[in-house]
Amino acid sequence: MPSGKKILLGISGSIAAYKSAILCRLLIKKEYQVKVVMTDAATAFITPLTLSTLSGHEVMLDWSDGNTWSNHVEVGLWADLMVIAPATAATLSKMAHGHADNILIATYLSAKCPVMVAPAMDLDMWVHPSTKNNIKTLQSFNNHIIPVGHGFLASGLTGDGRMAEPEDILDYIHNFFATSLDLKGKKVLLTAGPTYEAIDPVRYIGNHSSGKMGFAIAKQCADRGAEVVMVSGPTSQLSTHSGINLIKVSSAQQMYNMCNEHFESSDIIILAAAVADYRPAVVADKKMKKSDDDMKIELVRTIDIAATLGTKKAKNQIMVGFALETNDEINHAKQKLHKKNLDFIVLNSLSDPGAGFQHDTNKITILDKLGNVTPFELKSKDAVAKDIIDYLVNSLR
Repeated sequence: MPSGKKILLGISGSIAAYKSAILCRLLIKKEYQVKVVMTDAATAFITPLTLSTLSGHEVMLDWSDGNTWSNHVEVGLWADLMVIAPATAATLSKMAHGHADNILIATYLSAKCPVMVAPAMDLDMWVHPSTKNNIKTLQSFNNHIIPVGHGFLASGLTGDGRMAEPEDILDYIHNFFATSLDLKGKKVLLTAGPTYEAIDPVRYIGNHSSGKMGFAIAKQCADRGAEVVMVSGPTSQLSTHSGINLIKVSSAQQMYNMCNEHFESSDIIILAAAVADYRPAVVADKKMKKSDDDMKIELVRTIDIAATLGTKKAKNQIMVGFALETNDEINHAKQKLHKKNLDFIVLNSLSDPGAGFQHDTNKITILDKLGNVTPFELKSKDAVAKDIIDYLVNSLR
């Protein structure tokens, strides 16, 4: 764990603010430098004197103290990481929409460092669609969301919404600095989403892939310093990360063409797309009209992107594939692993609840060419992406 890193701790008005004092103390003990910025509402739950004493720095509370302007821009540039804990529903909304009506949000908008957010609110507020949309918006800005805890809440309810415990947040911070640059200097070529194989100008053959897993992996790689080229089929997923070059395609052949263009210069190839196995032999140039007769469409194989690139793989390249299976999963994944010259393959099964297409969660097993089989629990796709890239980094080492 790197010592001396500078943490800007933001605190908003939640009963969970008492945990921020514990977090501040833990950070100081681990030799982090800590400065604190608080909203006015937060001072009702914990005093600035407490945080000032623990951090060794004056706490920022307002735009000025009557005589001196509080330079939120300067402190935003000072930090290696900004951690907002607790982040209330109101604070999440203001962050998502740039509503700078307090010093904390103004500092957030000025920060040039990565931002980590630990939400804290009651169950009904946490599950409300507006909160979920704000979380998605903040993630699209490349903020890191620390999962909420489950347990007894201030309202008397029991459920999700508790701020993560200080020790858990400290672990997230440790892991962030430990992994933040472990792919620096690497170029990653990644595929995501489905492919659509045209029947006519209106219809196509496709699948239910949302692209969520591939986009989560791309963000994980970019966050860890890699230059990422992501070739994505049709999907509603968006990426605003400056480290990701997003190339949109439609068909398997188009996806292969773009992959082939970037393949030789890539250190790591991750093939997470759900590529259609077949395409119509002939594509009609006009919409095919229905008739009383059955429609028959001759299908031919699409290019096998993984197998084709596998024949070109150099010794210094690592190639990762994906397998979505419905039966005899391990054996089918092993066959694909060796047939396509992969270094490891990520297996998920449609028989596992919460895994597969369209879900925000996934459950995977990783099989590698050395014969190792490593299962993982059901997790969010962001957490699964981290598991996959952690495994990849260990392979590089």
